Amino acid sequence: MVGGRRYGVEMAPSDRRRLRDLGYSVGRLPPGARNALVDVPGVRVGHVTLVEDSPDGRAVRTGVTAVLPHGGNVYAEKVLGACHVLNGHGKITGLTQLAELGTLESPILITNTLSIGAVWEGGLRSVLERNPDTGLDHGTVNVVVAECFDGYLSDARGLHVRPEHALAAIRAASEEEASEGAVGAGTGTTCFDFKAGVGTASRLTAAQPACALGGLVVTNYGRQADLHLLVGAAAGGGEPAGDRTLGGSVIVVLATDAPLSERQLRRLAARAGLGLGRAGSVASNPSGEYVIAFSTAHRIPHRTDRPCAELRFLRDDSRAMRELFEAAAEVTYEAVLNSLCMAGAMTGRDGHRAEAFPYELLSSARWAARVP
Repeated sequence: MVGGRRYGVEMAPSDRRRLRDLGYSVGRLPPGARNALVDVPGVRVGHVTLVEDSPDGRAVRTGVTAVLPHGGNVYAEKVLGACHVLNGHGKITGLTQLAELGTLESPILITNTLSIGAVWEGGLRSVLERNPDTGLDHGTVNVVVAECFDGYLSDARGLHVRPEHALAAIRAASEEEASEGAVGAGTGTTCFDFKAGVGTASRLTAAQPACALGGLVVTNYGRQADLHLLVGAAAGGGEPAGDRTLGGSVIVVLATDAPLSERQLRRLAARAGLGLGRAGSVASNPSGEYVIAFSTAHRIPHRTDRPCAELRFLRDDSRAMRELFEAAAEVTYEAVLNSLCMAGAMTGRDGHRAEAFPYELLSSARWAARVP
């Protein structure tokens, strides 16, 4: 698997296709070359996927996804970042410092809910390895780890994700990685009662300065009746893959090379919620729905006696800013659909099964129909 690492049996079906490969598109802005988060120059993505079956029925369907803002030392050269909490029923670490200081100083890591601690340790170790002075004085590390619960298909209580898996995902991160479906943190997740997982998309702005915006999602929310693609008799059919009324989650990561301040990035992150809404999220009470956004345009040194250089940002009323807002909603929506389109059916813990999203539902979508 390019740019990632997979343990156990192969679970990626070769017959699954992305939304655009099926003849559908979302929005008006053009995608980047890969239509993925890694279309933002320098951004890297890595996955570790854990798939294993034991005789006692304890199926492992889980993993780790890592997003690196650049290929250098992120702790020593931070990037500006922000977060938006659409609904805070989740266990994400590092958000308060990100919101307070507006800088991202670690890889963004995503895993299953009960593995937050192990993955946090792996992320910490990755920073300590590259920064031998950290922890010796007043220097600490803010590791950002987000989660989605995959216990319907995976043996979550087994705590199968360990710190070394987080380290492996970070080390595997590549500028070419655009895998989707049942990979990394999305290995055992479902969305709208279908098998889902990781999805990604990107957009290029037309206004000057020309910018790229990419998004990556891990989807694990909603019932079939919530999916806005389903109309008429198709809505609400089928057996639910777990009781989504009891909870769910979706994690969205947005990256751009546009010169945005932490305030503007927070505004950008909020627009991802509009894309989730288009795809059927209502941010239900027990659903953890988080967006993290960062810009690669500026690097902030960890510690220096020199004054910070003057940073220049887009004007709020610029056409470029308006297009970035539009792009944030578009990439989030399309990434959710790609997470469904690229995931195959999966059987997991205690024989639980999530069926693959049926492509024929796309043809009945409201947004795909011709309106006179």
